Amino acid sequence: MTGSTDPTVMPHSILTYAFAVCRDADAPVPPPLPGMPGGAPVRRLGFGSLTAIVQDVPAADFTDEVWQRRLTDRVELERCARAHHDVVDAVARSCATVPLALCTLYQDDQRAVAALGQDEIRFLEVLRRIAGHAEWGVKVYARPRTAETTRRSSDAAPEPVTPAATRDAEGAAAPGAGQAYLARRREQQRARARLHEDALRDTATVDETLRRVASAARRLQPQRPELTGDPRPQLLNATYLVAEDRAAELAVAVGALRSRVGSDIEVTGPWVPYSFAGEV
Repeated sequence: MTGSTDPTVMPHSILTYAFAVCRDADAPVPPPLPGMPGGAPVRRLGFGSLTAIVQDVPAADFTDEVWQRRLTDRVELERCARAHHDVVDAVARSCATVPLALCTLYQDDQRAVAALGQDEIRFLEVLRRIAGHAEWGVKVYARPRTAETTRRSSDAAPEPVTPAATRDAEGAAAPGAGQAYLARRREQQRARARLHEDALRDTATVDETLRRVASAARRLQPQRPELTGDPRPQLLNATYLVAEDRAAELAVAVGALRSRVGSDIEVTGPWVPYSFAGEV
């Protein structure tokens, strides 16, 4: 998700770009990070009991036309997203931090303070929830089907009889061959159904187990193989908000699940809790 730009801003003016929000008492002096390309040094901007981490950026670099061009340029978009994340991540290493969306812009500091101040109560609640927590991503993939798993699933059934094999040497239909063929087809379908049910059980087992460790969880839409570059079907794409003092417990739970379920489990993190920043 990205923020929005204001088309009424003059291209030669300066905008206030906001990266994140944290408590005023905890807010660190921003480290010497480049921030967004072409911007001034990253700085603090107080509002109420909170502080925004901001940067002055040239408005000409964030007009609707320029930004839309960046969104369609994968390399440029990745560069901007990385610059944004680097600032958020650096601040989050010092204190609980609410990350703001990529390209959150205001015409000036005064408007930034007014707009962010309207959400002060929500920011405080989010900060309360995520303090001392990190986000962990968990993906579950179906393992590639092998001859061994297929045999187990189909109770060691032999290869199906094909239509070509249902005739005798003179070309006449072999007695009962049609029924045998249909029986084998039904057994294949039942085997596939059992594999699918096993995968669904694995997904539910992983999610239910990790939710018991997490303070909050979100299930996202599984990603298609053409997007991930991984041929394995993705069964679960979830993220979990886990207290820092329970990270080891999460690792133990994942280890136990890997030896228990028949699917592959991949874990990433810890991350700044982007997925839980908008929830109260």
